[in-house]
Amino acid sequence: MRHPLVDQLRFARSEFRRGLEGLTDEEARRRFGPMNCLSWNVAHMAWQEQRYWLRLAQGETPFPEVNKLFAYGAPAQTPPLADALEWWHAITRAADPWLDEAITPAKLVEEARPAVTYGNLLLRTTYHYWYHTGENEAIRQMLGHGDRPVYVGDIDGEAPYRPHPPG
Repeated sequence: MRHPLVDQLRFARSEFRRGLEGLTDEEARRRFGPMNCLSWNVAHMAWQEQRYWLRLAQGETPFPEVNKLFAYGAPAQTPPLADALEWWHAITRAADPWLDEAITPAKLVEEARPAVTYGNLLLRTTYHYWYHTGENEAIRQMLGHGDRPVYVGDIDGEAPYRPHPPG
């Protein structure tokens, strides 16, 4: 059975993705002031997932361009939404088997790098999704989208609380 924190990450991902529904490529690439665009946020989350679950955990970097262009602190980019989603889907699909199998209570307290556990990385990624989900909603407001999703969606049905497994 998947660890409950992995379920919460998956729910945060699904809410992030739900907030992108109905966007055009032009809208997703539009920047407002110093904010990144929506498509950058998608590619940036792909960067984080690749960094943690593929590179750190498994020693793989299938999309080196994502590391270069969308890392924290990288110069602003406005990638096509289709490209950003393609990277994000490919990376999350590649990360999921590892998350499903490797994340155990023991793994969560193991260091992924000095002084940083896999548990910390899992929480950081989940919270990072919520940050960008909110930012994306602000951008959609500035784009004039009146019919936006309501958050937090169906957490009761999709990712309800369940106790952590013992161990």
